[in-house]
Amino acid sequence: MNRAQLLAAEIFGYSFANYADHLGIGNVRYERLMPEDAETLEMAEREGWPASKIAAALEVDIERAEELLEALQRAREVVDAENPAEAFRNGVRFSIWQAVEEGLRDPEAIEQLVTQICYRAADLAFLLERAGKTLSQYSRHLRREPGVEYYEGYFDE
Repeated sequence: MNRAQLLAAEIFGYSFANYADHLGIGNVRYERLMPEDAETLEMAEREGWPASKIAAALEVDIERAEELLEALQRAREVVDAENPAEAFRNGVRFSIWQAVEEGLRDPEAIEQLVTQICYRAADLAFLLERAGKTLSQYSRHLRREPGVEYYEGYFDE
């Protein structure tokens, strides 16, 4: 998968493996349309387009255009992370924030969050396989704690 396809998967809520399964079989939506939308969103942000112009370009309403622009910003934090572990951490963080915003008040909501974290774990596996790395190579990244100085210097690859 190329960067635009990874961004599209994140923006539109597909796991990387599921998205990859739709490639190479002539699926225009996954192979061309969604990656083009991701590239359009990046150009729009870079050039400072108003939401109305984004909406027209993507053929959506203004509210949806604003949502997609926010989704792009989150997607870049996952796709452009320094390594697969940081991509995972960012993805989990976004899943938790979304769950909290939607109301994490009952067992069903908690189960939905668990499912989203499992999807993030599947995405981590996809990124690790793609990079030819193992999970243990990123153990220190996954155990990183903000404000704990003894990890300093451990993150050089």
